[in-house]
Amino acid sequence: MQLTKEIEDRIEKLQTKYAAMGQDMSSYLDGLLHADYLTYWDYIHLETLLSLQTPRTRFPDEKIFITYHQITELYFKLVLLEQEQLLGTPPSATFFIERIKRINNYFDNLVASFSIMVDGMDKEQFLKYRMSLLPASGFQSAQYRMIELMSTSFINLVHVSMRDKLRTERLTEQFEHIYWKQGATELATGDKTLTLKQFELKYEESLFEIALSAQTKNIWLVFSGITFTSVEEKNTAIQLLRYMDQSININWRLAHYKSAVRYLQRNPDTIKATGGTNWQEYLPPRFQKVIFFPELWTAAEHAEWGKSWVDQHIS
Repeated sequence: MQLTKEIEDRIEKLQTKYAAMGQDMSSYLDGLLHADYLTYWDYIHLETLLSLQTPRTRFPDEKIFITYHQITELYFKLVLLEQEQLLGTPPSATFFIERIKRINNYFDNLVASFSIMVDGMDKEQFLKYRMSLLPASGFQSAQYRMIELMSTSFINLVHVSMRDKLRTERLTEQFEHIYWKQGATELATGDKTLTLKQFELKYEESLFEIALSAQTKNIWLVFSGITFTSVEEKNTAIQLLRYMDQSININWRLAHYKSAVRYLQRNPDTIKATGGTNWQEYLPPRFQKVIFFPELWTAAEHAEWGKSWVDQHIS
């Protein structure tokens, strides 16, 4: 086969690349010659991926439960990838807008997929196999906590009852009152659940480091530092941030709430979540008032946070 000018140009660029690293290009070409073709299953480690579902019981629907949560964590990983890029080199307005769009797309898929949890499992199976999962809980998703910490000023994650009191306090004091800790307390005594104790033992130190870093670099601060080329461009970014806030802090939380109502609400009794968390007070956004970008919402919207979704889907 005759070497075209295009191929010759590529060979020359390869020579330049490897010479700059003190490497011999011909050795790499030999490696390419002998290397096997890449396959789809090897590239995504398919056999390993499909071997990671290990139920604790023999109920078939437990495998659905495991697989769904693994998929969720992979979506969280995609969100964190976008956040890490945004918190790296100061982004342009275009880059910022495109990455927030991606985050919103990931959460749109997550919210839509929750029908698998709401309608896709047998209730009686769930209520039986869930007892084999104690004290594990989706509450213990560290990646979700990272998403929260990297999105907003930390004070917005402090429990709403302590937010005004701690607004000027140091991070160490605020961190003790982060909203999720009050969501993992024993229903009867108010003590920390084992779920929370396990979570803090494994992740608290690393999450505090992320919170510390986010004091100077978070999604809100990145947005605030961007010079937009037009009012329209800035308004686009604002609408995308509002959508992100609503997707994560209303739609995603209330999709969980709807699932909890489906499986855990029994009149006149309420069944505990697997981690012993008080899900009826922890999941509804109107109780927690976690809002990443409060500056972008009106006082009326703050007061009614999440209410319209509950009226539409739960009532």
